[in-house]
Amino acid sequence: MQQPNSDEQIQIDTSSDDDSLLDVQSLIDSSFTISSTVRDYCFENGRRYHAYRNGQYPIPNDEEEQDRLSLMHGLFKAITGGQLHRAPIQLHDQSKRVLDVGTGTGIWALEVAEAYPNAEVIGTDLSPIQPNWVLPNCSFIIDDAESDWAFPPEEAFDYIHGRSLGGSISDWERFLRQAYQHVKPGGWVEIQEFETWIRSDDGTDQQAVLIHDYQRKLDEASQKFGRRMNIASNLGEWMQRAGFQNVRDDTYKCPLGGWPKNPHLKEIGRMGKIALFEAIGPYSLALFTRVMDYTYDQAHQYAQDVRQELVHGSFHIYTLFHYVYGQRPLDE
Repeated sequence: MQQPNSDEQIQIDTSSDDDSLLDVQSLIDSSFTISSTVRDYCFENGRRYHAYRNGQYPIPNDEEEQDRLSLMHGLFKAITGGQLHRAPIQLHDQSKRVLDVGTGTGIWALEVAEAYPNAEVIGTDLSPIQPNWVLPNCSFIIDDAESDWAFPPEEAFDYIHGRSLGGSISDWERFLRQAYQHVKPGGWVEIQEFETWIRSDDGTDQQAVLIHDYQRKLDEASQKFGRRMNIASNLGEWMQRAGFQNVRDDTYKCPLGGWPKNPHLKEIGRMGKIALFEAIGPYSLALFTRVMDYTYDQAHQYAQDVRQELVHGSFHIYTLFHYVYGQRPLDE
């Protein structure tokens, strides 16, 4: 198990030329696939999006995006040393209920169902892209996390999980209020998010001019769209306002490249660089063409330029991953 490390400076491996070996094609080839079926979708700028509540969520749901989500699942786990959650939950007992909001491909929900066979695990999402075959204690339904949730009060959960929801929620106060209402007294809610800002301990992030510019524009575009992406650092405060107690924000540095000296961080850095490379296009294409007055060609070329800087840059950049969890008071 890895402990939060946001206050530690990452040592640089000066003997390694690891990042120079990662060209564009090798980054693309590093993705992997999870089998799933898609029933409802529409197309925009060559990418496929969900049809349910069309236009509400600016990230694609096609196979390319599902590959990226699988990579992100592996990264979220690797950062914590393989943990599926940071909240101190006990789910081995019979009749425990788990809700995964914005389940995506369902990979997290399936792994939790396997780890806790006595628990009932339910995943919800706008897109029906989860696999047809599931474990007996796992199920998926189409549901909009921003509307009234599809569960009556008597079907409360012991643990509610959400991950990578930045950019998909317009009203976080309402979202967390619903999470509070649907978790049992004494139960836990955990939101796992990464920041869409890059940093460095040695100032080399200033060399990443295009990446910084891209992230500023992404933040502006997501706010114009009404669903800001860069919300990770606010979650702890928001959970406290919603009434949760024992709120923790376990924050980890995620290198973006194989430059760290520490072997664990080096491997995470390789995954992190691939994850950022794969996110640049899908995160910006719909937003930039919808609210930033970019043409498709302009948005596509801009994403390519940012990717090239990421691949060929020699900076020692990282971002922060936040694992934020809080408990509903027992005395309610």
